[in-house]
Amino acid sequence: MTVSLMRRAALLCVTAALLALQLAGCSSPPVDESANATAERLYKDAREDMDSGSYDRALKTLERVESLASGSVLGQQALLEIAYINWRTGERQAGLTAIERFIKLNPSSPALDYALYLRGVLNFSDNLGLMGAWFGQDLSERDQKAARESYQAFKQLADQFPNSRYTPDAKQRMNFIVNSLANYEVHVARYYLRRGAYVAAANRAQAAVAEFQQTPAVEEALFILVQSYDKLDLPKLREDAERVLRQNFPSSAYLGGAGIGQRDKTWWKFWQ
Repeated sequence: MTVSLMRRAALLCVTAALLALQLAGCSSPPVDESANATAERLYKDAREDMDSGSYDRALKTLERVESLASGSVLGQQALLEIAYINWRTGERQAGLTAIERFIKLNPSSPALDYALYLRGVLNFSDNLGLMGAWFGQDLSERDQKAARESYQAFKQLADQFPNSRYTPDAKQRMNFIVNSLANYEVHVARYYLRRGAYVAAANRAQAAVAEFQQTPAVEEALFILVQSYDKLDLPKLREDAERVLRQNFPSSAYLGGAGIGQRDKTWWKFWQ
């Protein structure tokens, strides 16, 4: 091979190598610019995603922030935002898990009042199923655990932080929950009475009277007691229940012969 041909061959090899490098560069994956981003920058990005409604992307970013800034104020805020997003997207259990973790790790945090409020709201959202009672849904087997846990969270907030910006709303929700729970007990008592389970009806009505004395549902609970004791042939208890009904609700429609469950059921609208 002549020198000229050797030089041409070498030049072709170099050119081929350069082309190969260029092609390799074109096919390489894009660089993740957020890989080395600070927690502060990631949190800012997450907030922008939240504002635009991109909750899935925001949640993933906030999880990175919480990991990078664990133990700091920014890490605490990220954890609260994670709980908030889960509430907004209907992931109640995931939200509660985040809140419980926040409270356990940060019992003296300045944001504890908000954490308690969010804990109550997460359970309160589940408790809205109670409204099904007013539309004919049979609630005789519904678990009231979420409602009671919601109430306890709001009560703790009101007791520990009476001046918190979240306390007024928490108190309104507490009133709603108490009335819901009272109505639930009466609903179950009514359920038993209509099916002839008079002992069970009396027990549930008595529980409503004892635990929820200041609620409108007590009126029907007392009437159910009267009916149940009458069916059980317990005249003394029947007379006592009727006397209490007359003393506390002298204008009660039940005393005039209104049927079980026929009272106006719009007491809850004060909360709307």
